[in-house]
Amino acid sequence: MTLSLDFVYDFGSPNAFLAHKVLPDLSRRQSVGIRNVPVLLSVIFKATNNQSPFQAFAENRKKSAYLTHDLHRFARRRGLNFHMSPHFPLNTKFAMRGALFAMGKQWEKEYIDAVFDAVWVHGQKIDDLNVLTDVVHERGLPVRKIREAVASPDTKQRLKDQSKEAVRRGVFGVPSVFVGSEMFFGKNSLGNVELELSRQA
Repeated sequence: MTLSLDFVYDFGSPNAFLAHKVLPDLSRRQSVGIRNVPVLLSVIFKATNNQSPFQAFAENRKKSAYLTHDLHRFARRRGLNFHMSPHFPLNTKFAMRGALFAMGKQWEKEYIDAVFDAVWVHGQKIDDLNVLTDVVHERGLPVRKIREAVASPDTKQRLKDQSKEAVRRGVFGVPSVFVGSEMFFGKNSLGNVELELSRQA
C-alpha cells in the first residue's frame, strides 16, 4: 500500500504556515506524498460554529500571549523565518481560489510557498488582489491564468464545495492532516502524524 497524507490548509493560518514548512521533511522521512487541500476557513468556521483561537481568546491576554509565543517558539526551534502578519486576520478568498486552480499543476508548490511566505515572512497584504498578483508575478507564475481563475464563479464554487467536503471529513480548523481516515489537527500533532504513518507502513 502506498501511503500519502492530505494537508488541509488556508493561507490565513499561522499554524498552517508552520506545518507547511515542516511537512516536507516528515514526508521524506516516511517516504510519503503530500496532497495539498486548499479550503476557506470562513466556510469551515461557519459550518462548525468555530473561530480562530486568537478570536476565541481575544479577552484572555495570557492565553493570547501564549498562542503568539508558541508560534515563535515552534519556528525558532526549527530555524524557520516567521513573523506575525500585521494584517491578521486576512480575507484569503482570492489566494485560496488561486491555490485551488494550482492543484495538480507543476507550479502548485511554488504558488503555495510564494503566498505563505508573502503573508508570514514578508507581511504582505494578500487579500489585496493587486498585491497577490505581484507575488505570483515575482515567482514567474502564470499571472493571467491565475487572475482568470480567481475571478471565475466556477472556481469560487469549487472552493466552497471542497471546504464543505473537508467539514464532512471532520475538519473544524486548520492545519488538519489526514493519514487515510485518521485526522490530526494542529501543528503540534505532527509527531502523531509521523507515528501513524509508521504504524500503517
